[in-house]
Amino acid sequence: MNLETIGLTETIKNNFELLKTNDECLLGRVALEHKRMYRVWTEQGELLCEVSGKFSFNAQLREDFPAVGDWVSLKPRVAEGKGTILAIMPRNSKFSRKSAGDTAEEQIVAANVDTVFLVNSLNEDLNLRRIERYLLLTWESGANPVIVLSKADLCTNVTEKAAEVEAIAFGGVPVIPISAEANEGLEKLEPFLQPGKTIALLGSSGVGKSTLTNRLLGEDKQLVQEIRSGDDKGRHTTTHRELVLLPNGSVLIDTPGMRELQLWESADGLSETFSDIEELADLCKFRDCQHKDEPGCAVVQAIHEGTLSSERLSSYNKLQKELAFIERKSDKRAQAEVRKQWKNINKQIKQRSKY
Repeated sequence: MNLETIGLTETIKNNFELLKTNDECLLGRVALEHKRMYRVWTEQGELLCEVSGKFSFNAQLREDFPAVGDWVSLKPRVAEGKGTILAIMPRNSKFSRKSAGDTAEEQIVAANVDTVFLVNSLNEDLNLRRIERYLLLTWESGANPVIVLSKADLCTNVTEKAAEVEAIAFGGVPVIPISAEANEGLEKLEPFLQPGKTIALLGSSGVGKSTLTNRLLGEDKQLVQEIRSGDDKGRHTTTHRELVLLPNGSVLIDTPGMRELQLWESADGLSETFSDIEELADLCKFRDCQHKDEPGCAVVQAIHEGTLSSERLSSYNKLQKELAFIERKSDKRAQAEVRKQWKNINKQIKQRSKY
């Protein structure tokens, strides 16, 4: 396989030269991950890999392990079709979310992505607040978002729905209605599907990601199911994240539908997603304005004038609180790790003093 075709850059090559331990090492890209086993694309073909014992020992957190889209240095066993991953190249982007449950832990959905197609279905399940959340995480990832409104053939007011989405898509984010089933609007995605570029498909179950993948691929690779007739909700079809090489040379990462999308890391993406609110906040009379009942609040005034919806402000406040909560839990986890390290150090000192 030609690695340039799947996104290899000079920066990745240089990092590989710095991190490889010997001349036997191969550079590869993780195409699929399943229970700490990885299918890796290399110049010598696809290899089934696992991480080395040293790698596993040094990996402290979930995000320290390889993710789909990662470039890795590995020791190949080509005759067996296997290999051992020794190191991960520095990531130029990563789409992350908080892992499910109460622990403050990062889950990397896709790494080294250039563009994220945020796929949302043009039916009764279209949710502007969910799109805001996806946008925030995409800006945070370092990739560029494109909002893809799927199943346009099932919608009678596409222009009106698209306008609603465009009203919350700041920063020049493209909003593209398509129908993969009817093969309509797909040509508008072509500028983003360039050779060597990586595009991740993200969205809820049943929004049409698998159908879109099949159309772009030119064959029915992914299983497709109809949405439920009772509530317009989608059915879960894709079961794992996987790299898919398209005929034109671009790389697609198809992902399972996300039932839970909790935020992760800092609030940098909040300014991109809610630039309208933050620009209004700069005009408020008081610097610490909470945008409730304070005099001279430009945000509340915009709501009264109808240029800003109260639902959007509520979404902004909710996401701010969620990020603050994650930051507090992360700080507690970091403090616990420091205490654990000092406890181990003191234990080693006491053991040495006996001799």
